Amino acid sequence: MEVFRGLHVRLRRTEQMYMVLVSVGIGLLGGLGAVAFRELIRIGQLLFWNMGEYSLDYIQSLPDWWKVLAPAAGGLIVGVIIHYFAKEAKGHGVPEVMESVALHGGRIRPRVVVAKMLASGVCIASGGSVGREGPIVQIGSALGSTIGQWLGVGERRLRTLVGCGAAAGIAATFNAPVAGALFSVEVILGDFGVTQFSPIVISSVAATVVSRHFLGDFPAFEVPKYTMISPLELLAYAVLGILAGLAALLFTSALYGAEDLFDTLRFPEPLKPVLGGLAIGAIGLWYPEIFGVGYEAINEALQGNVVLYLLLALALVKILAVSLTIGSGGSGGIFAPSLFIGAMLGGAVGTVVHATWPGMTGGPGAYALVGMGAVVGAGTHAPITAILIIFELTNDYKIILPLMVTCIIATLLATQLRRASIYTLKLLRRGIDIRGGQTVNVLRNVRVADVMREAFETIAPEEPVMRVISRFMEQPGDSVFVTGENGRLLGVITIDEVRPIMGDLAELGSLVIAGDMMLETGFPSFWLGDPLDEAMRRFGGYHHSCPVLGDDGTLVGSLWPEDVISRYNAELLKREMASTMALTVANGEHLQALPGLDGISLAELPAPPSFSGKSLSDLDIRGRFGLTVLLVKHHSGSSDEIVDRVPDAAYVIEEGDHLLVLGADESIHRLEAEG
Repeated sequence: MEVFRGLHVRLRRTEQMYMVLVSVGIGLLGGLGAVAFRELIRIGQLLFWNMGEYSLDYIQSLPDWWKVLAPAAGGLIVGVIIHYFAKEAKGHGVPEVMESVALHGGRIRPRVVVAKMLASGVCIASGGSVGREGPIVQIGSALGSTIGQWLGVGERRLRTLVGCGAAAGIAATFNAPVAGALFSVEVILGDFGVTQFSPIVISSVAATVVSRHFLGDFPAFEVPKYTMISPLELLAYAVLGILAGLAALLFTSALYGAEDLFDTLRFPEPLKPVLGGLAIGAIGLWYPEIFGVGYEAINEALQGNVVLYLLLALALVKILAVSLTIGSGGSGGIFAPSLFIGAMLGGAVGTVVHATWPGMTGGPGAYALVGMGAVVGAGTHAPITAILIIFELTNDYKIILPLMVTCIIATLLATQLRRASIYTLKLLRRGIDIRGGQTVNVLRNVRVADVMREAFETIAPEEPVMRVISRFMEQPGDSVFVTGENGRLLGVITIDEVRPIMGDLAELGSLVIAGDMMLETGFPSFWLGDPLDEAMRRFGGYHHSCPVLGDDGTLVGSLWPEDVISRYNAELLKREMASTMALTVANGEHLQALPGLDGISLAELPAPPSFSGKSLSDLDIRGRFGLTVLLVKHHSGSSDEIVDRVPDAAYVIEEGDHLLVLGADESIHRLEAEG
């Protein structure tokens, strides 16, 4: 054990080699997780339908009561798992991974691996109209996060390992290593940095090797041969792109509309998936193609074996079925349903186009294939991933041109009509805008009172314009605050209000007073206790200093945009420094000496019980022990999640907190003795 620990410590100091080895391990485990998940679904199908491999003909031969009750029974099991074991397993899973990367440093509870695998496996096996790709992404990401936390890596590396797990899941599912890597960096991380991309590619390749070993080197779909007969055919693909973008928007609206509908139902939460299962079973009486992931129906559309009316009906019915499954509290992905909707829509467009111009266009299967990529790209706002997945499925370069045209048009239309993707909309509904600035939350624990300036200029509303100008000359700011009795704020005069009248002072000097020039609205004002991240968002396009009000509503200070930005940069630097230094502290290591500084070490210690309930200011750890607290690791709420925080003086130590401290060895030993 000591040998392993020593080797681990040495490897952690080498960025590339360490991440390569860990990413290979995550890729192998992610591939095994994908294979195990598919096997779990197969076992579930044996239990619910008495069949191992999904067969549409077999499902159609079953009695109606079986088709209705099987999804309902699965919904009951799923509801119990989610409600009592892990609520993160609800829904399609990818937004939860994105949130963990953006806001929680990549930390995902280990139990999510088991909960998601069981809940989604049961939901899909029992006939729930969802896909297996989203769950596999969440399972792989949770594996990567669990391994990273077990190894004690810092946030930067932990986020990368989560991306490795996500890439492994997609690569193993579609037998598409490049698409897996691109999905991870385009959707999950939103960062194409080389330092992150390299281990993600390695994980993706490792997962594909595992998948091919157990499942064979076969594409996920039976893809037809493609030829583009005439360049004019691109016009038909452009029309398909427009329709695919609209279909993706309809799918997104229906999905979250169903969630809202079920949220308003006064019904026990664990039983809501039963209602969804009953609805799915009822739809399946007429359209059994909507049961499960729907790959068999997609293959039929790709081969051009589905008639026009059924293609259109299945596209609409699938949107309804998926919305009911996930909206009611089911567990599964929306990636395969997007492929399903795109295949049916594309097949319908291809059928019409080919019947109208048979000598100038390809068959319906080619349009179905391109439609799959277009709906995925438009729904996820990830056109590169969509293009790469379809390309890897076909291994045919001739599909690229119409695929690019259709996917880009669909994505542009979808992004213009709705800013959020099908993934990020779920987070926006929770008040989380990860694409609007993932790191703005470093200011969440800083208050306006910590940054405001106590010096500001005020003026009474009846003062003449020359007095206003003199106030601007006497202070460096670009705002003067108009106050009434008892220091109450009445309005703000900025330099922009003064500038237009400077040329007419001789005529206006005796006519205009401060009350005429002041803005009564249109400027942000803040309270002492407002968090600085909220202040940063509210500044928006306003570039002048703003008033800060005390608890009694009187003017007590001014907040300058440049001060907020400076504090933002300082907090980012502090967090990066603390996280980087934390990387040098080995998991379980007592002290970690810093090279070049004799007698100075880093250590991660549990906070002594006597510290609980006291602020860092009250404890005066620097004065009493000569130590600097770089980072606090503490439990988030009632969950098992551990989050890192760069503390301020007002931070109150809680039971179970761990302190990352820097200082002399003897000082560290004295602090340790307090426990």
